[in-house]
Amino acid sequence: MCVAWSLAPPGSGYDFFSRFFAPKKGVDEDPVCGSAHCALAPYWARKLGKRRLTAFQASKRTGTLYLELDTANRKVKIQGQAVTVMVGTLLA
Repeated sequence: MCVAWSLAPPGSGYDFFSRFFAPKKGVDEDPVCGSAHCALAPYWARKLGKRRLTAFQASKRTGTLYLELDTANRKVKIQGQAVTVMVGTLLA
């Protein structure tokens, strides 16, 4: 599995760019990956000194993510357009 990221260029409207792929798992390139951005958001928030970030995943099926770091509750809020690909229920 590989998550690649970089600082976005000034004036682009984004804070950072990312890509995700896992060829050994049969994922040549993932559409926008929220779980990866849960790890990337705290990293870039510290690096850029920001709590709210705008990220762009540059995959075949691209997407923009609006991220907000909630450090008090150790959560990342993610906003953007989404498509439901799976629904499930967790049993206690």
